[in-house]
Amino acid sequence: MDHGAPLALRILQELATAPAEGGMSLPRLGKRLGLGASVLMRELAGMGDAAIGGVRGPGWARVEQLDGRWVAHITPAGRERLSAGPR
Repeated sequence: MDHGAPLALRILQELATAPAEGGMSLPRLGKRLGLGASVLMRELAGMGDAAIGGVRGPGWARVEQLDGRWVAHITPAGRERLSAGPR
C-alpha cells in the first residue's frame, strides 16, 4: 500500500483485496489502514454515488449493513479508478 496516496485510493487498494461477494468490514478496514470508523465512513460517503451538496459522487465504493455490521465493497468504477493509478 502506498501510504503517500490519497485516502480514497488507499481505501480502494484495501477493498480490492477483499472477496468480491463479501467486501470488508469497517473494523477490519480501519485496522488495516490505522484509521477510526468515523474517518472511514466520512471518506466512504464521498466515494459512493450519493449526491452530497448537489454533486453526485464517483461511485467507487458502497457500504451496507449486513447482519448488524457495516461492510464496504469496491465497485466496478472503483476497480477502474484503481487501475488508472495515482493522479
